Amino acid sequence: MSIVTVKDVQEHFGLELLGGHGGINRNIVTSDISRPGLEMAGYFDFYPATRMQLFGKTEISFFNKLSSEERMDRVDRLYTEETPAFIIAHQIECPVEFLQLAEERNIAVLQTENPTTRFSGMLTNYLEGRLAPMTTLHGVLVDVYGIGVLITGKSGVGKSETALELVKRGHRLIADDAVEIRQVAKNILIGNPPKILRHMLEIRGVGIIDMMNLFGASAVKDDKRVLMVIDLEAWDPDKVYDRLGIDEDKQKIIDSEITKLTVPVRPGRNLSVIIEVAAMDYRMKKLGVNAAETFTKKLDLAIREEQGEFDKEGTE
Repeated sequence: MSIVTVKDVQEHFGLELLGGHGGINRNIVTSDISRPGLEMAGYFDFYPATRMQLFGKTEISFFNKLSSEERMDRVDRLYTEETPAFIIAHQIECPVEFLQLAEERNIAVLQTENPTTRFSGMLTNYLEGRLAPMTTLHGVLVDVYGIGVLITGKSGVGKSETALELVKRGHRLIADDAVEIRQVAKNILIGNPPKILRHMLEIRGVGIIDMMNLFGASAVKDDKRVLMVIDLEAWDPDKVYDRLGIDEDKQKIIDSEITKLTVPVRPGRNLSVIIEVAAMDYRMKKLGVNAAETFTKKLDLAIREEQGEFDKEGTE
């Protein structure tokens, strides 16, 4: 899990810092957002102090109707050591009490012009992505016909060369060599490159290639949902490879399981075309069209019909 600070949120959304400059580097530990309406009324029994506190028109208008003593009491109880920051939506004028205690306790007060509900959704999505469980895998992530394909295999097997050919055929590179994968929800994995490797591809004998400058903006993408893994391995003549595709292997990444195909590599095999077909076949299966199952049913039917004719001739 990566570390997210209040400053990260401020810079990402372009928020204005009204006060509490000393708290701009506080860490945010949860993606949940709090709108402290009940707390404005004095009920703090279940106050989620570790969440980002978001104030809209309702909360601020109610706060302004309180007496001076009540306002100071509410602010004093809102500003805890665990509270990361306060955000005021709609560019509402910030109450003086908020700014006074913000400087004393080093808790940032930020402001956005966005409506409260819209900004709450935007902030939640951002924090869920940044705070999701993460792992880094060795491989290449490409977007093939809208399917996020993670190409894995031992060093030198041809992962990057295959990705280069796929980009030349109109697909998009997400990450090469190291792929950061975040689990934003059960069975939903989002892959992206480390910042230092963004848009870069390494080809042995050539070196590092800047794919965006070489092929244009349409050849790269910053992130993509990982839907299948294609593992490239050197052809083993003693190994039996799946020829029908009925049995579906899975690979576990963090707590999610995704489809995995093992593709043997040997001279003469066009890996980029194979991966294109695998991505299209994956999409067709999701639409309910499974060629392997259809073939098996036809084969079973043909065997039964032939067996029936054999039995009939035997009876005669």
